[in-house]
Amino acid sequence: MEYQIIDAFTNKLFSGNQAGVCLPNTQLPENIMQNIAAENNLSETAFLLKQNNGHYNLRWFTPTTEVDLCGHATLASAFVLFDEREKDACQLTFDTASGELTVIRDGNLLCLNFPASPPKECHTHPAIGKALGVEPIAVFKSIDLVVLVENEDTLRCITPDFSALRQIASDGGIYDDCLGIIATAPGNGCDFVSRYFAPGAGVPEDPVTGRAHCTLTPFWSKRLGKKVMDAQQISPRGGVLRCEDCGERIKISGKAVRYLKGVIEL
Repeated sequence: MEYQIIDAFTNKLFSGNQAGVCLPNTQLPENIMQNIAAENNLSETAFLLKQNNGHYNLRWFTPTTEVDLCGHATLASAFVLFDEREKDACQLTFDTASGELTVIRDGNLLCLNFPASPPKECHTHPAIGKALGVEPIAVFKSIDLVVLVENEDTLRCITPDFSALRQIASDGGIYDDCLGIIATAPGNGCDFVSRYFAPGAGVPEDPVTGRAHCTLTPFWSKRLGKKVMDAQQISPRGGVLRCEDCGERIKISGKAVRYLKGVIEL
């Protein structure tokens, strides 16, 4: 089976977020896909299979579980298809657990069209500040938790207690349906910055998280009074995103580069 590793939300190797992209000829059993993702040990591995209607079925797996939405692995999948299999296409359509998703090619930028997930302010459990080592200004909830901190310097200095982060869902009660924790702040050289932690899903810190920006885009759009924003995820690898608030949908644009092409032997 053809396999590639793509660095997403970056224009240079060894930065952005690595995604594995698998291109099987037939549908693989779920346990095989999960084992491949665990063997790859990247934050996400995507599995693409073309359908009769021209769409692609797309599924995403962390090393420990399947997830219902992943931005960087969608960007990576689109990059592979536009570059090799759909060279004349300007748009791709993916059938996923989160419904129909599209990616448009605009030069060397790829634009993801995803559902918006605006957060609502919620109770701040004391365990959050303890786990992050910084007291939040406020906490919000959507598909992930959003922890607002004072500024970019504070965000960069966070050194999480990952064991404590894993306990927040069970201790907090109201957080038990959240996959991860987004810490965010106003940016120094961009509109906003973020970091993303999901130790319960086998991803202690994700380098660049597209799905988090389904929540961050409407959150910061409201706070800043802007529809189009530049964002950075300030993990050690780092990543750059252009975000647009379109109401019930958001657009997340970024670049990608190929790191590896190979074959998985099953």
